[in-house]
Amino acid sequence: MGTLVRAGREPCQESAKVSQFYQIHPDNPQVRLIRSAADIIRGGGVVVYPTDSAYALGCHIGDKNALDRIRRIRKLDDRHNFTLVCSDLSEIATYAKVDNAAYRLLRHCTPGPYTFVLKATSEVPRRLMHPKRKTVGLRVPDNRIAAALLADLGEPLMSVTLIMPGEEFPLIDPYDIRDTLQHEVDLVIDGGYCGLEPTTVVDLADGVPMVLRVGKGDIAPFED
Repeated sequence: MGTLVRAGREPCQESAKVSQFYQIHPDNPQVRLIRSAADIIRGGGVVVYPTDSAYALGCHIGDKNALDRIRRIRKLDDRHNFTLVCSDLSEIATYAKVDNAAYRLLRHCTPGPYTFVLKATSEVPRRLMHPKRKTVGLRVPDNRIAAALLADLGEPLMSVTLIMPGEEFPLIDPYDIRDTLQHEVDLVIDGGYCGLEPTTVVDLADGVPMVLRVGKGDIAPFED
């Protein structure tokens, strides 16, 4: 029997596969499943994973093909900035230039539902930087599944919030996510309810904190 092809589409191995679905305990993540999820990412996979603000799409920091797949899922252009999701403050310092004032704010607010825009170091792939300002967004989520995954990887995830094209809010139900993206991603991690609010985004690149987006994180630390 021949391959069934939808009108206007070429046969594609990627579209024929079905994503894996891991139910991981939000408080005590199973080591075996975390390790398997990290292996999928190292192998070029795109995963859906929970954070402390919403579900997100993530992939290996150096994988351009996986990055392009995420752009197709979200219908993002080349100007959309990805976030580097880090395991801790020391990892942020590897990928961003952090002065003393910024360090104090980061120490106070991480882990937590914030994304910080900082000047990028040479460790950041150029395709992840703002083309003119040479900045990058970084965050440390307060979520045990995300923390365990980052610890196993030993490096950040390239990441964006899981908001589908044309929608205002992110997807929140792991089963809905699986139904929607089962042919587009390699793994969906069910880590329970994450919420609808995105992170609060704070620009620290020019020395004076500027709140670019008010989200789940409290903005009081950045007010005069």
